[in-house]
Amino acid sequence: MDKIAVLIPCYNEAVTIEKVVKDWQSSLPEAVIYVYDNNSTDRTDEIARAAGAVVRYERRQGKGNVIRRMFREIDAECYVMVDGDDTYPAEAGPELVRGVFEEGADMVVGDRLSSTYFTENKRPFHNFGNSFTRFVINRMFDSDVKDIMTGLRAFSYEFVKTFPVLSKGFEIETEMTIHALDRNMAIKNVVIEYRDRPEGSSSKLNTVSDGLRVVKTMFALYKNYKPAQFFGLIGLILAVVGVCMFIPVLHDFVVTGLVARFPTLIVSGFMILAAIISFFTGLMLQTMIQKDRMAFEFRLQVARDMHLLKRRRARARQRRREEEAARDEKTHRA
Repeated sequence: MDKIAVLIPCYNEAVTIEKVVKDWQSSLPEAVIYVYDNNSTDRTDEIARAAGAVVRYERRQGKGNVIRRMFREIDAECYVMVDGDDTYPAEAGPELVRGVFEEGADMVVGDRLSSTYFTENKRPFHNFGNSFTRFVINRMFDSDVKDIMTGLRAFSYEFVKTFPVLSKGFEIETEMTIHALDRNMAIKNVVIEYRDRPEGSSSKLNTVSDGLRVVKTMFALYKNYKPAQFFGLIGLILAVVGVCMFIPVLHDFVVTGLVARFPTLIVSGFMILAAIISFFTGLMLQTMIQKDRMAFEFRLQVARDMHLLKRRRARARQRRREEEAARDEKTHRA
């Protein structure tokens, strides 16, 4: 088990990957630097390996697919995830790691939006998208996460081994944040200095298509994590529309004693019925979510126990190696 693992997902980052690897080696000399190449065609993997990184591969395209493989394959006491485009400062590494080791955070967020992001980033729709996503999610979960979609984060072992990666692309950051908020995991914000991509390096993020994926992910996760609110809101809208349609029919009946608009009465009745079904659907799903949260606490404890066991085994192996080295040294001297 590594003490610290720096995870760098990459797709065609030959311009910047050498600098990124060396910067993180300097910032966290005790860390193992892992570069996961995602079908690059510009020698990203060769350059990263020459710079001293451990290079592995994920053939399924998409950042979410890369993160899934990283989290499954690597065991570490602390994980640092950073993009390979040299937009995030390696100097922030020690503070991110301290958040996990010393402050007990499960996820430490590298906050770009509170510093230089809006001046350094030259894509106005990206600026709007980040602000909008932050506002919506913080309102949904009554939280104060400063940067929802940042590519620089640190994680505890428990977070990594209990996080179900569902997304395939760039919406993975949103999924990580919502998972941590819903599971009541400890989150720490660390302000970082963001810089735009250097000349010759191009963004792989498509403003429209990836932005729509993020919005779709937010919508789906809200339904999955907050079903009582989601279906309750739908039920409320249906009930309001049904009542508004029923009032004129009721008025005519009170005045004339006749029901002149049977189709309206039938539709309003079905609307009220659909509202009741939606309400109880949300209630049942919320009960299931609550039971899943209880089960998650058990899985979290299992992950913690496994973490302690692996750490003890790693320390025992280290002691054996040291003892063997001492014996060999003594034999050599004799």
